[in-house]
Amino acid sequence: MHSLVLASASPARLHLLRASGIEPRVVVSSVDEDAVEHVARQQDPHLSPSRLAQLLAEAKGAAVADRIGQDARFVLACDSVLEVDGQVHGKPGTPQVARERWQQISGRSAVLHTGHHLVDTRDGRTAGAPASATVRFAAVGDAEIEGYVATGEPLHVAGGFTLDGLGAPFVESIEGHPSTVIGLCLPVLRRLLADLGADWWDVAAGQSRG
Repeated sequence: MHSLVLASASPARLHLLRASGIEPRVVVSSVDEDAVEHVARQQDPHLSPSRLAQLLAEAKGAAVADRIGQDARFVLACDSVLEVDGQVHGKPGTPQVARERWQQISGRSAVLHTGHHLVDTRDGRTAGAPASATVRFAAVGDAEIEGYVATGEPLHVAGGFTLDGLGAPFVESIEGHPSTVIGLCLPVLRRLLADLGADWWDVAAGQSRG
């Protein structure tokens, strides 16, 4: 039995957990993010980016927890969005959108919000919290933007950039924990585990014991 299921297809989140001693089982949710956001905005037209990230994480975590039963002790879900000028940006999806995103953030700061939702499958208890970090981007020229977009990487990541990949040279500084920008704030996860009665090393060691 695994100690933790990661409800995410993100290689970056998986790498973060592995690097910190946790080897999770990956189960990707089938949650329609656009539908969740639509309903959430109907209920709260002034929904903040941080709250949206948290609601998306909660929807994914609940969906995967329902599917796996008690095959793992915990289910962890996360979701990230980039806030620029008060507007929410997720994955660009297309080269044109990625290009426009970088033209907007070049030489500026934006805030990356990551929601976290942890489910204890034994009793259904949950713990969750968002985390935010301010990212300062380099002033990037058109040629550099085109080169980055051509790699395909920014199309499929929240905000259209990575800190742990090809986008790293274009990030000047971060105010907040770097793992928040990568998509899973490790200090937040430690606190959420403690809220549900688990010690970090018990979970990490539990992975290695299989």
